[in-house]
Amino acid sequence: MGLWEKKLRRLDGGRSRCPYCGLPQDRVATLEQEWVSLEPDMRPPAHQVPAGHRWIELSDGRVTVYGVCPPDQFQRCRIEHRLACPAQPLPDLWPWLTSLRGENARQVERQSDPEPPPPPEKWPDAG
Repeated sequence: MGLWEKKLRRLDGGRSRCPYCGLPQDRVATLEQEWVSLEPDMRPPAHQVPAGHRWIELSDGRVTVYGVCPPDQFQRCRIEHRLACPAQPLPDLWPWLTSLRGENARQVERQSDPEPPPPPEKWPDAG
């Protein structure tokens, strides 16, 4: 049997339930011989998903992260279930934005601090 006569074997991880929320998730093999849990039946446009979270399906059933920026406007991708899981905290997708939000929160706190008390009219003799 020649190489081109062989059929590509599809890797089928199947569907399982999320241990956090109980919703279904697709277990799919990656190019790195690992497994990732993807949101079932959802394929958003790749340009709407951050670069490190775009999973592209390959012809053999595996997936790989699609980090091309900007992506093709017609490319569809998959997303990890943990991004959509209501029982897990949303990961830090843009660290610079998280830092900016933290700094802005500190600025708000500094602005809302009460004014320091006015200095006494007569200073004590320190001499």
